[in-house]
Amino acid sequence: MATREITFLQNELAIRKQRLETAIALAPNNSGLAGLLREVDSALERMDRGTYGLCLECHEPVEQQRLMADPLVRYCLDHLTQPQRAELQRDLDLASEVQRNLLPQVGLSAGGWETSYQYVPVGPVSGDYCDLISSDGRLFFVLGDVSGKGVAASMLMTQLHALFRSLTSMALPLDQIVTLANRVFCESALAGQYATLVCGQALPSGEVEIHNAGHLPAIVVGPNGVRSIESTGLPLGMFMQTQFSGTRLHLQAGDTLLLYTDGLSEARSQDEEYGIERLMDLLRMKSLCAPIELVSACLDDLRTFVGSGSRFDDLTVLAIQRRG
Repeated sequence: MATREITFLQNELAIRKQRLETAIALAPNNSGLAGLLREVDSALERMDRGTYGLCLECHEPVEQQRLMADPLVRYCLDHLTQPQRAELQRDLDLASEVQRNLLPQVGLSAGGWETSYQYVPVGPVSGDYCDLISSDGRLFFVLGDVSGKGVAASMLMTQLHALFRSLTSMALPLDQIVTLANRVFCESALAGQYATLVCGQALPSGEVEIHNAGHLPAIVVGPNGVRSIESTGLPLGMFMQTQFSGTRLHLQAGDTLLLYTDGLSEARSQDEEYGIERLMDLLRMKSLCAPIELVSACLDDLRTFVGSGSRFDDLTVLAIQRRG
């Protein structure tokens, strides 16, 4: 693991040790607390020796995502006992259920807009982020992708969900919402962790404001053709003082805004990438489709492209259409 991550975990464990010692002083007969303290001391000793993060069985590195989620992990996945494997599976099942419960209402309609999305994790949990919030006649939307995969990425995704849900309830301008979310994310994320995302708000008048923080281009498709809306900012979590600017546009009746993660655009068939151009060509042919049909067409075309190959990344597609 990188030095900064080790330092972070070392500080975290030192704080937890102090809390355990205080708790043990209040409840000296609690054997569970004493056992936890021994595990924390063992982890701190391994850090001092330079062996922290190595499996005690095979001496190969333990999966970093697991260490970030539980600094006391001592064995890699290949050398877990059967009870440990069962416990890990229960944790993953619970995390997956929590994440599914954070997803927005399917088929949400609000303020003259219709929506449809598909959220397809590659494993039990996902680092993709998708949300729709209807408030005071406007539709707030956000779709993003946290760096990394697995449990660590899903934890950051959950943090982003809570951040944007809290900030949108405060009726702040959209640029302030993104700026504040970035600051909080910077303070809590570790080195190398960041999130690309597109967020915006759609009004009943057809006016749409979009902030693209280092994410893939948003695409507008409708009777008048297809056009992309490029990123206007850096990903969240890179720099504390980043300023974010938005793009404003007007969507006509029948126009659809399509957002997606790189599980779609960067999917591969042998040596060929699916790519944004193929996606835009597909959307030209499906420009008059309803949101649910448009999302289904994207996934069907992806399956045709990939064929018998496997997906290696989480996939989310969101369509927002202005009703006629």
